[in-house]
Amino acid sequence: MKAKEFDQKFDDNEEDIVGDLDLSSLKRPNQEQKRVNVDFPTWMIDSLDREANRVGVTRQSIIKVWLAERLEEQATNKDLHRTSR
Repeated sequence: MKAKEFDQKFDDNEEDIVGDLDLSSLKRPNQEQKRVNVDFPTWMIDSLDREANRVGVTRQSIIKVWLAERLEEQATNKDLHRTSR
């Protein structure tokens, strides 16, 4: 299918275009996984496990969520500081 036909099909919104896409090689930017090892003190592991159990997720998930939140917060603060100059 030519790009013009695909665009028209999308713009007309008459048909589902997902079947026309090759999703086998689909990749999300900046979402590749890389394994890291981090050593935590026992008290921290215990606290992480309690919070993960309370929320109903794995220890790895709670660590990822908290790190993502902190990194986003840092980026926001950095942007605010940059624009306030």
